[in-house]
Amino acid sequence: MASCGQQLSFSQPPERVVTLDQSSTETLLALGLQDRMVGTSNLKTKIAPQYRAAYGKVPVLHPKILTGEQLRAATPDFVVSSFADLYTKDRVGTRKELQGLDLPSFVSAVDCPQANEPGLTPFERLFQDYEDLGRIFHVEDRASALVSRQRKVTTQAVKARKGLASRPSVVWVYSVFNGVPYVAGNGGMPSDMSRLIGARNAFDDINEEWPEVSWEEIAKRDPDVIVIGDLSERGTPGDSAEEKRTMMRKHPVVSQLAAVRKDRVIELPGIEMDPSVRTVHALQQFVDGMKDLGYGR
Repeated sequence: MASCGQQLSFSQPPERVVTLDQSSTETLLALGLQDRMVGTSNLKTKIAPQYRAAYGKVPVLHPKILTGEQLRAATPDFVVSSFADLYTKDRVGTRKELQGLDLPSFVSAVDCPQANEPGLTPFERLFQDYEDLGRIFHVEDRASALVSRQRKVTTQAVKARKGLASRPSVVWVYSVFNGVPYVAGNGGMPSDMSRLIGARNAFDDINEEWPEVSWEEIAKRDPDVIVIGDLSERGTPGDSAEEKRTMMRKHPVVSQLAAVRKDRVIELPGIEMDPSVRTVHALQQFVDGMKDLGYGR
């Protein structure tokens, strides 16, 4: 089996797993693998209620980004992350370095489209993660059940297309750092959520998952709807949904957009815009929000 270009092979299911981010943590918990986890890290918000009891049994190695020393001290036999950029020299080490220590590492297929089967949508690659992890841990039945449950949500979202008289454009604002917005580009979960319901991600022309843009560029796209991610528990200025709303209302150009003036704004948990078991919840909220705004029925 390959994960983001690295071949993985196991003589037996891993027994000492460390996760590098909340999304991968909750994915393993959804597969009932808490008894195999010896460490978690990088919590952005509260753990989803259905996983809190299981999460309480897993050691928190670091509330933020894990270091190489902390990873090695946990003596794991497998490392799992939703994002390739958590494997760097100044973090836990590169994947090549870990491989040299006989420590296999996993990266979500959503974050690594170039190393996966061409044509797969982000949601299909997310479901592939579940299936791959199911095979690695020999819990294929749990993985199949998870895929089946989540496919029902994506199928229902497609049905919502029938209620759209047009193809509305959507800007997805994930975070704002030092006053600069980061939006959803092409290839990520928001792009796929837009596609599923028949909307158009306004920044699909940028082949980056979360490109940095300007408020003026958002205004030029003049979206029908703006989705803002709430990352208030992360605590960085500009993370909360209310802060983003305030910035848009005060901006001399963005405040004039019809989407802002008419409050065609949908709030979603920011972490649910990333690939994880929570993303289908964001998809359902997005569908419901679009219906509430008159897009669909």
